[in-house]
Amino acid sequence: MITGELKNKIDSLWDVFAAGGLVNPLDVIEQITYLMFIRDLDDSDNLRAKESAMLGLPYKSIFADQVNVGERKIDGSQLKWSVFRDFPAGKMYSTMQEWVFPFIKNLDGKKDSAYSKYMDDAIFKLPTPLLLSKVVDALDEIYALMAKAESKDIKGDVYEYLLNKITQSGLIGQFRTPRHIIKMMVDIMQPKADDVICDPACGTSGFLVAAGEYLKENLKEEIFFNKQKKDHYMNHMFFGYDMDRTMLRIGAMNMMTHGVEHPFIEYRDSLSDQNPDKDKYSLILANPPFKGSLDYDTVSTDLLKVCKTKKTELLFLALFLRMLRIGGRCACIVPDGVLFGSSTAHKAIRKEIIDGNRLEAVISMPSGVFKPYAGVSTGILIFTKTGHGGTGKVWFYDMTADGYSLDDKRTPVSENDIPDIIARSHNLDAEDGRERTDKSFLVSKQEIIDNDYDLSINKYKKTVYEAIEYPSTDEIMSNLHELEMEITKGLADLRGML
Repeated sequence: MITGELKNKIDSLWDVFAAGGLVNPLDVIEQITYLMFIRDLDDSDNLRAKESAMLGLPYKSIFADQVNVGERKIDGSQLKWSVFRDFPAGKMYSTMQEWVFPFIKNLDGKKDSAYSKYMDDAIFKLPTPLLLSKVVDALDEIYALMAKAESKDIKGDVYEYLLNKITQSGLIGQFRTPRHIIKMMVDIMQPKADDVICDPACGTSGFLVAAGEYLKENLKEEIFFNKQKKDHYMNHMFFGYDMDRTMLRIGAMNMMTHGVEHPFIEYRDSLSDQNPDKDKYSLILANPPFKGSLDYDTVSTDLLKVCKTKKTELLFLALFLRMLRIGGRCACIVPDGVLFGSSTAHKAIRKEIIDGNRLEAVISMPSGVFKPYAGVSTGILIFTKTGHGGTGKVWFYDMTADGYSLDDKRTPVSENDIPDIIARSHNLDAEDGRERTDKSFLVSKQEIIDNDYDLSINKYKKTVYEAIEYPSTDEIMSNLHELEMEITKGLADLRGML
């Protein structure tokens, strides 16, 4: 959580961009992302040089000697943040524009380098040397405060705060899932050290970051004290796809600032033939686009075989089933319509999940969860790919509070079902026998089939109606007569004063 002086510095940095003429929040976060890349590159190079010196190993800095930038050779040290930050504003600006950006975009000549990969189509948009100078100074101050912070993941917290500022601007709020909902879903799924995790509509990589943080907090020794598992975590565990290059760059940076060295974050239309993934992932966490409608010719034909529809929310469910390996698990957010829609496609995908695989849970969320950007009612589906059925009793939970007010302000409140949801999801045996009037209960597969595969919680939940006693007619008439007498007396008093 970012507070105090550090929060103020970040807010001031945002104001610096606005005053300098860069007002689009996506442009601001993108430029900050580039500059953090560049600064981190200098820091990581210095760290590796020190570690190599301590171990007596040779190390050649990427900034050493002459560096090729286009057809020119220049002194590599001038490209280091710690060097050019002290240049006069004009020279710093020309150095950044003419040398640093081209250098970063072709770092080591390796197109798959973690840094060059996401800087490949970077555009330097800061309009003036003065703005660059102010931003560099502000970032140095922010990094100095981060170095003093006690949080182990302060850089990740800073980046998350920056992402929240985009959300507050209302530009990509509809794409971002609230962080506490993401964390709840990850805590329910409990990722494992050998999982291969994917979000096919990753945006800023919120689900992947949360999964990585869960593993660091709960399986630190198992992963980071084991060479193979650490390599898997850093290089082969996390996969994310999106069709917005700005989101991809921000998502990749978000992963890296949270300690994942080489996340596989790629541009891809997940629903098209461009996506060949099949039986690959052991865990999918996602909040796919809801209101999209696609042309049939842009959708992968094997998805249309499962449910012939143009609705993205249904196609993504078919995609998840295809991408998961046998035994793979999925937790995804869907609009309420997916749970009870009566079209052939709606029923087909629900039938496939229930009859062909194992549906485990349906968590109904209140409509205010995505406010102020959307008021749509949503739910969370949790299922396992088996390929041969296995659905037994399905757990339903009626979430009515998530720790925040359900209006546009979303201020913190004491009512919060999330801890109860997580605890109960890990002990479903204890749910057997709970009444349909409770917040959570189990429903048999056969009952769901008998209800035409309807997964709406209102279909199964029983409402208790409390008897309300009203006053008798005589009592109501007496009260009205007394009120009439008081009004008459008041009018008489008023007339006497005139």
